[in-house]
Amino acid sequence: MIFKINNIPLSLSKSHLLKSITRNEIDSFKDYLSIYFNKISANINASEEHYKNILIEFLKDAFYKGSNEVNTKDRIDLAIYNGKTASDSVGVICEVKKPSNVSEMISVNKPNAKALQELVLYFMRERCNGNLEIKHLIATNTKEFFIFNAKDFDSLFYQNNNFKRSYENWNNGDYSSEKTDLFYNEIAKPFIEKIETIDCTHLNILDFRNCLSTNDDLSLIDLFKILSPIHLLNLNFANDSNSLDNDFYSELLYIMGLEEVKDGGKLIIRRKDKDRQPGTLIENVINILLTEGTLADLKDVKNYGDNKDEQLFNIALELSLTWINRILFLKLLEGRLISYHNGNKDYLFLSAEKISDYDEMYKLFHQVLAINRLDRSEINRRRFAKIPYLNSSLFEISDLEKITLKINSLNDNEAIRIFPKTKLKGLENEKLKPLEYLLKFLESYDFSSEGNKKVVEKSKTIINSSVLGKVFEKINGYKDGSIFTPGFITMYMSRQALRLAVLQKFNEYFKENDLPEAENFEALYNKIARIDIKKANEIINSLRICDPAVGSGHFLVSCLNELVVIKYELGILIDSKGNLIKGYEFTIENDELMITDENGIFTYNYKNKDSQRVQETIFNEKQTIIENCLFGVDINPNSVKICRLRLWIELLKSAYYKPETISQEEPELETLPNIDINIKCGNSLLSRFALDSDLSKALKSIKYDINAYRGFVQSYKNEKNREVKRGIQDIIDAIKGDFRTEISKYDPKQLRLTKLSTELHELNQATLFELSEKEKKQKAILKEKLEKEITQIAKEIEEIRNNNIYKNAFEWRFEFPEVLNDNGDFIGFDVVIGNPPYIKLQDMLDNRPEIVKYLKDHYLSASANNIDIYLPFLEMADSILDKNGNMCYILPHKFFQAQMGENIRRIISQKKSLSRIISFGANQIFNDVTTYTCLFFTNKKLNSTFDFYEYKLGEDIENTIYGLSFNKLDIKRLEYEKWNFGNSEKNILYSKFNNFSIKLKDITRKIF
Repeated sequence: MIFKINNIPLSLSKSHLLKSITRNEIDSFKDYLSIYFNKISANINASEEHYKNILIEFLKDAFYKGSNEVNTKDRIDLAIYNGKTASDSVGVICEVKKPSNVSEMISVNKPNAKALQELVLYFMRERCNGNLEIKHLIATNTKEFFIFNAKDFDSLFYQNNNFKRSYENWNNGDYSSEKTDLFYNEIAKPFIEKIETIDCTHLNILDFRNCLSTNDDLSLIDLFKILSPIHLLNLNFANDSNSLDNDFYSELLYIMGLEEVKDGGKLIIRRKDKDRQPGTLIENVINILLTEGTLADLKDVKNYGDNKDEQLFNIALELSLTWINRILFLKLLEGRLISYHNGNKDYLFLSAEKISDYDEMYKLFHQVLAINRLDRSEINRRRFAKIPYLNSSLFEISDLEKITLKINSLNDNEAIRIFPKTKLKGLENEKLKPLEYLLKFLESYDFSSEGNKKVVEKSKTIINSSVLGKVFEKINGYKDGSIFTPGFITMYMSRQALRLAVLQKFNEYFKENDLPEAENFEALYNKIARIDIKKANEIINSLRICDPAVGSGHFLVSCLNELVVIKYELGILIDSKGNLIKGYEFTIENDELMITDENGIFTYNYKNKDSQRVQETIFNEKQTIIENCLFGVDINPNSVKICRLRLWIELLKSAYYKPETISQEEPELETLPNIDINIKCGNSLLSRFALDSDLSKALKSIKYDINAYRGFVQSYKNEKNREVKRGIQDIIDAIKGDFRTEISKYDPKQLRLTKLSTELHELNQATLFELSEKEKKQKAILKEKLEKEITQIAKEIEEIRNNNIYKNAFEWRFEFPEVLNDNGDFIGFDVVIGNPPYIKLQDMLDNRPEIVKYLKDHYLSASANNIDIYLPFLEMADSILDKNGNMCYILPHKFFQAQMGENIRRIISQKKSLSRIISFGANQIFNDVTTYTCLFFTNKKLNSTFDFYEYKLGEDIENTIYGLSFNKLDIKRLEYEKWNFGNSEKNILYSKFNNFSIKLKDITRKIF
C-alpha cells in the first residue's frame, strides 16, 4: 500500500479555502505555535505522555478551548470531541508517538506501521459502537502529521464485510487471543497491505518554523486551517449556502422600512406597523407617491393590489427592490475590482464619501453604469474613471420608474435612527441620513475578500452571492412567506436531472449516427471520445431547462454551475480556440462553483496568460449556458428582477478584462449579455393558447419565420446599443403580437363565428323566387337561431379577449422560440425543475375566484377539493416537457395518500412517467416552515417501475443526499400496479407498506 499524499490546499474544503483569516486569529495562532515549537524541542528524551500533553495543550489553546473537549478516551491517545464534554461523541481520533519512536510511526515510505493499525482499531471500535460522527483521524509524532478523512476509513474498513467480520470475531473473543497485537499483525496489517492507495494529508509542522521569524503570515494560513475545527470537525461557518446571515438580513430590512413577522405559522415581510421613519426607503417612496398623486398615472394599478394601501406598498417595494438590487450588484462589482487589483482601494467607488446623496446615485446608475466610457460626460469620466461599462439592462430606467419616480426624487435629509443591533459599532445611538446609513452599513461587510489568501486586518462578515440569494428569496416571498430551498437540495436535484438529460441527449445523437449508446453517465466519458469535442459541447448547449416558478433563480444558478462541472467531468471544457482546460479541478461545494489547482482556489490574474484564458473560458461558458439553456417564469415581477440579477451576478463572478485592453491604464471588462429575455413575468398555469395551436398559418401571413424569430432573440441578448436593442425588442413584440392575432383567427370559436356569419349573410341575400309562407317561417327561425348563436359566441370571444384572467397569462406556445422547431411546433423543454408554490386553492377563492375556476376547468389535478396549487404545476410541467423530458420538483408528499391527490396520481400512473421519489418523511427541510416534502422525479419515457427511498426521522439528510449515486442507489423498485397509484385506499404509501410484501432495503448508511 502507498499513500496518495495531498497538500494542504487540496485537502481543505473549497469553501474553507475561501474563508479569510483575521489579524487577531493569525497573531494568536503564531503565539501558541511558538510555544509549541519550544516545548517539543526542549526535551528530546521525554515520554510519549509528555508529547501527547504538549499537543493537547496546543490544540486547546489555539482552537478548541471553551468549544470542544480535547483529551484521551479509553485507549485513544488524543480525541477531539464534537462537544464541550467527554460525554459527547468523538469527532477526531489521534494516535500520538514520541519523535524517537520511528519503528511504530508511519512515514511516507512506510505507511503500514503500527500507528496506522491502531487508528484502524480505534475507528472500528467507535464506528461499531454507533459513533457516526467521526470526521478525521491523525497519526503524529508531534512534528509530522498524517491526516485521514473518516470517509475513506469507512469505505475501506467498516464497509468491507470481510474485514468487519474479522474485527467482530476478534473483538468477541472468537480468535486464539484477544490481545491487540493479534489484531494489528494478523488482521489489520495484511488487509492494509492489499489496499492499493489511501488518501492522506502529510505535513511537517517544523517546515513552518521559519514563518514565525520572517513574519510570513500567508504561509501559516494553510496550517491554521488544516488544524482548525472547521476542517477537522467539518463545522459550518459564515457563508454556508444553507443558512441565512440574519444580522445582514435584519438590518437591511430595517433600512428599507420593513419587518418580518409571524402570520399564521409562516414568516412574512411587511411595512413596519409601528415606529415608521420617513427616511426609510419604503416610507420615502410612499410619501412621494402620495404627494404627487402618481397612482392615477398607472393604467394597471389594480395589478398592485385591491386597495390604495396595498397599491402604495407594492409599488414602493418594487421600486425599493430595484434600487437595492442595483446597489448590491455594485458592491459585488466593487469587491471584484478591488480583488482584481490586489486590494487597491482606488477602486472603492460606492462609499458614503463618494456617493453623498440620491442625485449622485442616480448619476452612477444611469449616467455612468448604463453608458459606455467614451460616451460619458467629461466630469463623469473623471470622477468614475475606474468604473467599467457592463451593458446591463439592470441600469436602464424601468417602466415603473418612468411612470412613478426615480431614485433622485427621494428625500436625502430625513435621518434614520440606527438599528439597535447594528453592525456599525460606536453608532448605536446615532442618526444618519438614509443613503449614508445604507452605504456605511454595506461597508461594514466584506464583498471582496472571498477567494483571496490573505490576512484581513479587521474582521468583517463576507457577503457572497449565496448569502444575497437567501436575502433576495426572503424579501421576494414577503407576502406568502419565503420557502428557501437549501443548497444541498438544489445541488442534488440539478445533479440528478441534468446528468440524466445529458446522457439522453448524447444517446439520441449516438443512435442517429449508428454509434453504441452509453449505459449511464459514468460510461459517457469514454463514449464521447468518438465524437468531435466542439460537437459534444453543442449537444450539451442544446439542452433547454426551465423553472416555471423561478423565484430568486436558485435552481437555475445550481443548473448553471452543474453544467459547467459536467463539461469538466466529461473532458470537453475548452477555451475559445478549442484547447482543453487542464490542471484545474471544477467542483460544486456549498452551492458554489469551485475552481482549484494544486495551490488552492483559482483566482483571476489578468496579467497571467493562463489565468486570463481560464477566466475567459468560464465567463463564456456561463454566458453560453445562460443564453441557450436556462429559462424561467414567475408571476411576481420582483422575482423576475431578482432572478435576472442572480444570473448577472454569476457572470460578474467570472468577469474578465478584454485581452486587447489589458495594456491600457484602465482595462475594460467584458460586457454582460442581455439575459433578461430568458426570464419572463407571467402566470405559468394560465395560457390563452393551447400548446398544439396551429402556427403554420400564422407563419405564412407574417414576414418572419421561426429562424428569424430566434435570430432576433439572439441578437437582443448580445446587443450593446440601447436604441438598437429597443428596436429589436419592438420587432420581437410585433412577432408575438402577430402570432396572437393569427392564432386567434383560427381559434375554434372564431372559426365557428366566421362560418355562422357567412351562413347568416347568405341567408339574408335576396332570392330570385318568392318564398312560401312556410319557407319564410323556416328562414325566420333559422335566422333567429344563427343570430342568437353568433351573439353568444361573439360575447364569449369578447369576454376571453377582455378577461383580466389573461392579463398575466403566459403563452408557452411561442414565448420561447428556443423550444419551437423550424415549423413552429412546440417541442418542449428537456428538464423542468423547481420548487412550485405551496398555496391552497381555496385560499384564493375570496380574491381570485376566476383563477380558481380556470384551474379547475383546465387541470384535472385541480378538480378535486382542498388541493394545493403545486398539483397543477406537476400537471403543467409534464405538458411542457419534450418527448424524452425529465421533471424534478421538491414538493409536499401529502398527495401520496390524500384524496386531493388522487387525480394527479392517476395521471402519473397512466403515463407511467414516475422514475424516482425521495421522501424526507417527517424531517423538515425548510427553515421556519412546517412542511413534509419529497423530491419527485419523472421521465416522459415509459417506466414500468420506479425508485422509492424514505429518510427516517432524524437522519442526517444534508450529509448523505448529495453523495448518493444516481446509478448505484440500492433502492427497491416498486411497480405501479402494486402501488395502486390512483387509489387512496390501496395506496402503498398510505398503508405504510403494511399490505405490501416487499420490504424496502435500508440503505440509509451515513456517508462521512
